[in-house]
Parts: sequence; C-alpha cells; structure tokens
Amino acid sequence: MALEFTFSEEQELFRATVREFLDSEIRPMLPRGFYEGHEFPWDIVRKLQRQGFMGVPIPRELGGAGLGEVGYCILLEELAKVSGSIATIVGAHTGICVQPLYLFGTPDQRERFVRPLSEGKAIGAFALTEPEAGSDAANIKTIAEKDGDDYLLTGTKIYVTNGNVADYLMVSAVTDPALGARGGVTTFIVESKSEGFKVANLEDKMGIRLSTTAEIRLDGVRVPKENILGNVGEGFIAALTALDGGRVALGVGNLGGAVEILDRTIRYAKAREQFGEPIGKKQATQFTLAELAAEIYAARVAAYLTTQEVEHYYELVAAGKSVPRQFRARVSRQTAMIKILGSEIAGKAIDRCLQIYGARGFMEGFDDLEEGFRDHIINEIFEGTNEIQRLIIGRELYALGGFEL
Repeated sequence: MALEFTFSEEQELFRATVREFLDSEIRPMLPRGFYEGHEFPWDIVRKLQRQGFMGVPIPRELGGAGLGEVGYCILLEELAKVSGSIATIVGAHTGICVQPLYLFGTPDQRERFVRPLSEGKAIGAFALTEPEAGSDAANIKTIAEKDGDDYLLTGTKIYVTNGNVADYLMVSAVTDPALGARGGVTTFIVESKSEGFKVANLEDKMGIRLSTTAEIRLDGVRVPKENILGNVGEGFIAALTALDGGRVALGVGNLGGAVEILDRTIRYAKAREQFGEPIGKKQATQFTLAELAAEIYAARVAAYLTTQEVEHYYELVAAGKSVPRQFRARVSRQTAMIKILGSEIAGKAIDRCLQIYGARGFMEGFDDLEEGFRDHIINEIFEGTNEIQRLIIGRELYALGGFEL
C-alpha cells in the first residue's frame, strides 16, 4: 500500500454533511458546563440514528452507510469536536460492537443483529472488563457453561459504555478455564431482554457524563449457540480485532477535540487584549499555538494512514480471508501508537490552551474548557491504557529487533 492519503470526493462531502448537521442540530442541544445527571441523551442519539450515523462503516446492504473505517473515523473526528460524550456513545456502539459483529458474524447474525444496529433501530455495547480483569483482560471470570445447545453466562462486567440502554452486547466469557485466553474464551452476542440480565449500577463519572457507564450482572443468562460470535474458544480474536479499530478511531477523535480547543483558543487570543494589543500577537502565545498545530497535523496524517491499513485489515476479515500475522501485528502496533499520540496531544492541547486563557479558563463553564478538561482524561485510560499501549509497542519492537513502518 502506498504511503499516501487523501480524502475522496465522497469522503469530503460526508465530512461537510456531518459537520453541518452537528453544528445546526446537535450543538444547540448540549448542556453547558458540568452536567449534574447521567441520563442517556436519547433525544440526541435518536437524531443520529435517523441521520444514519450509527452504522457508517457497515455495507449499505446491511443498513449502513458503506463508508468503511475511514468514513467512520471522519464521523468520530467531527463528533469529538462537538462532544466527547456523544463520540463515546457512537464509538462504543459502532466501533467495538457493530463492527466486530459484522466482521465475525454469520449471515444470519448479520441480518438479526448488525442490520438493526446499523439502521439505528437498536443500541450496542461491548462488555469485556471485569472487577479483576482490566488491563489484564485474560483474567476474566465470567463463565459460560454449556447446557444442551445453549450456554449459561454468569459473572459481572464493569465500565460498560451504553450498558444500561443496549439491546445487544458483545460479551466475552470463559468456556474452558484450563485453556485460558488461548482457546478458553468465547464471545457471545447477549440480548439485554434475556432473563438474568441486570444493570446493577451506573457510574458517576468526572467526565463524559452524557455517556452512561454501567455495571452488568449476568445470572445464568441463557444464550443460544446461534449467538456465538466466531468460533468457540476464539473470543479474544474478535475482541482484540475490534479494539484495533477502536483505538485508531479514539485517536482520531481525540485529534478532533484538539482541533476544536485550538480553534477556540485562536479566536480568544485574537479578541483578548493585554498591554495594548491582542495576546495572539505575543510570541509566547504564537509559539504555543504553532507547536500544537504541528503536533496535531503530524499525528492526524499518521492516524489516517493507519486507518487506511485498518480498513484493509477489516476487508480481509469480513471476506473470510487469511490475514498475515505480520500485517496483523503491524496494525495493532500502529493503532497503539495512534491511541497514545491522539489522547496525549489532546491532553496537552487543553492544558496549554487553558494557560493562554489564563484565570478565565479556570472559571466553571467558560467556553466549555472545564468540560474539555474533564472529558479528555479518560482517553488515556479506556480501550487499553496508554501504559499498556507502550508495552505492546515495546514488546513488538524488541521482537523485531528494530523499528519498521
């Protein structure tokens, strides 16, 4: 694949359409400042569903927009400029639920689950993390016991984005404790209306408060064998494949948030005067803005190049073709890099730009800086902490004996 990237005419048109819709329809609906509740924003999500934004990467014949991973990342970038919470809702639904259901699902599963999720008739979620299995995902304790042709799932999942509103959840459970992560974990499509499925708690978070985060308890939830995603014992393949795409989309979304705060700060620096002139004319201000712009530009180019690779990877998986191990490892390594870059540049942007605002930037609700500060922190933690991403990259570099693009 050539080391180059430009958006097609269709992708540019999609970006313009998304931006116009979000600015006119969604921004005016968002609460300002610190949001006290944690109610799922159905009014906003239903608008996104009607607009066809919940299944952007999925083929049109299954109710999606057919714009692939690149189109999906364009959407996430624009969503994150408007609201980190709304981007999180869509990311959990589309990136790490609908996408793997499409990639690994049977024709019947695609019709029963992917179609309604893509068409905006249902909400999806991804349930992997447990009280004793965060970064150590292989330590999951949720058990799936065979009962005739069905499985009975018992265990607890935590930090499930959309968990309290999801119709369908992608759930990882142990089917053979003796085999552990390598052959002993299976992924199931769980329907929330099933008996024994319970939303036990909603977390009260310091950021992304419009996005709900639930604790889910499974008490002998019966799942038919037809709801096994992929093969028995290969559950981590689906989960990790989903997270590869999720991480690059998360990185791109963070860069969108960084662009938003940079644009706001430039406008503020042109309007705010000190010592007889706008602070934007001061060298210290211009150097800060220039450094951020350079880092965002470089990371964004790298992010979309990686997105292109993820799209090719997903095309192979969806078609049932073999994916070369070296290619899969390279994609995982690169998405880890983009996750680190995007999230940490966004954190730097909010910190440096708040400094330019000075004391006004510290005031609650001023130009939504507080919301940006609160929201960005989780991006260095979820979908694999940045420390774990560095571990992945470092191990790969050691195994390779050098750095390869």
